[in-house]
Amino acid sequence: MTRLLLPALLLLTLNPAGPAQAQGAVGVVETAPAVASPAPYDAQLGKLSEILGAVAYLRNLCRDSSEPQWRKAMQDLIATETANEPARQEQLVAAFNRGYRAFASVHSACTASARAAGERYRNEGATLVTEITTRFGN
Repeated sequence: MTRLLLPALLLLTLNPAGPAQAQGAVGVVETAPAVASPAPYDAQLGKLSEILGAVAYLRNLCRDSSEPQWRKAMQDLIATETANEPARQEQLVAAFNRGYRAFASVHSACTASARAAGERYRNEGATLVTEITTRFGN
């Protein structure tokens, strides 16, 4: 898990620049059904997924070009953490989309408030990644 969360940490520490158009939300990847118990860090992963969704929207809103690496980071997280676990996968996708849509419903233009929210969320996400990897990393 540590290898997976480090790219998310690096993305969360990037600085924003310029206005842009927003990209779409993350879709669900088809997997074989399986039942598994939740990981002890699922609540933190859910929060991180929501933060990644919010940051994906806000970064793309405030840039001249889109940044697909946020969606890619989320897709990689989902693929690695929820392989063959559709219920966990759906929870992380829903959290990402919830974070994305929450800001899409409020911010239609890049403003000082949108930039400040993006900065706060990146900081919170970086802290959360550090906490998860410190506590649960191997």
